[in-house]
Amino acid sequence: MYPTLNLALIQTYLHWEKPEANRKMFEDKIAGISHDVDLIVLPEMFTTGFTMNPDVIAKEESEITVQWMHTIAQNNNAAVMGSIVYREEDAFYNRLFFVSPDQEMYTYNKRHTFTLAGENEVYKAGNQKLIFEYKGFKICPMICYDLRFPVWARNTENYDILIYVANWPKKRINAWDTLLKARAIENMSYSIGVNRSGIDELGFEYPGHSAIYNVLGEPLVFSRNEEILYAKLHKEHIENTRNKLKFLEDRDTFNLIK
Repeated sequence: MYPTLNLALIQTYLHWEKPEANRKMFEDKIAGISHDVDLIVLPEMFTTGFTMNPDVIAKEESEITVQWMHTIAQNNNAAVMGSIVYREEDAFYNRLFFVSPDQEMYTYNKRHTFTLAGENEVYKAGNQKLIFEYKGFKICPMICYDLRFPVWARNTENYDILIYVANWPKKRINAWDTLLKARAIENMSYSIGVNRSGIDELGFEYPGHSAIYNVLGEPLVFSRNEEILYAKLHKEHIENTRNKLKFLEDRDTFNLIK
């Protein structure tokens, strides 16, 4: 029997630079999940919003949030994923965490820091792509601006699911919609984007547009509203499509040198 994966994507506003308030908000929303789920996905920098002032966040907040994610995963018997402002000694990272109910944890540091907002001057960029297995699926998580760089996401590892967590603004939302779909088609994988909604303290508006596309680039869910989106992913869909359409076998081979 082929495995399936039940997802809950939480699309919501964020309290600006208020980790405790955001944890409480997400805790309440997660308590209201109405389906059996295996993985809960939160937006980018889900405890602060897309802040370029990480120094205003108390040093202990990084580990408090990681422990909170462990508790959420255990209490809900579901993995939880999202990125946060993470302080490591004198450096800051936009770091994604995946925590499973059995306390397995993976991390990914955002590779492409957003130069237009000066993120590259504040946060240290990562250089390691992450692929991990969960419930029979190989998952590749990435963060927001990474979406614009298809070489970094190229499916040379035969992953099944590509997930982007984001704070993607309304003024460039057409690019988000187009590139999420393109990543599904070119990589023959599920492509998932979880964006925030609302307006932040800097006046940027975020319209949601969280979505899931299947291996053929067909939309499974899409929303502009503040809500929880649900979907069931099927390994059978991936394998049957790839066996019929062997496009990945014709992909170019390459090595990243930087």
